[in-house]
Amino acid sequence: MKKSVLLVAILSVFAFSSCKDNAADKVNEENVATAEARDAESGKFPVITFEESQYDFGTIDQGTNVEHVFKFTNTGDAPLMIVNAKSSCGCTVPEYTKEPVAPGDSGEMLVKFNGSGQNQVSKTVTITTNTKAGTETLTIKAFVNPKAGAAKPIKTPTS
Repeated sequence: MKKSVLLVAILSVFAFSSCKDNAADKVNEENVATAEARDAESGKFPVITFEESQYDFGTIDQGTNVEHVFKFTNTGDAPLMIVNAKSSCGCTVPEYTKEPVAPGDSGEMLVKFNGSGQNQVSKTVTITTNTKAGTETLTIKAFVNPKAGAAKPIKTPTS
């Protein structure tokens, strides 16, 4: 029994001592340089700067299709990617640049509105990007005149 315990102890010491390679000797200097460059770049973000973040179509008739182009510039240090753009309802459709926008370059986002609703209408377009914030918001507004003959709300007398 003593011999088997002694044998296990010797084997354990041999196994643990054979794994003592110097980890610093295994570091590849080329990989270190690549990692440093990557880490330096990781602090750079694109910045999307719109000429305007909201647009008012004014007064339009119900069912009238209108559209507006929102122009933007990438004022950041990295290529800008618009991942998604969605509106607050189906009556507003955004179309956007799918290619990366290099720093200093410009792009456009077309927003179409089909004139649904009545009276003062406000819709938002949420843009998902690779900016530091991650999302940006645009707003469109319009005063929608109801179509002739459209049902008007019934006013009830109040006591």
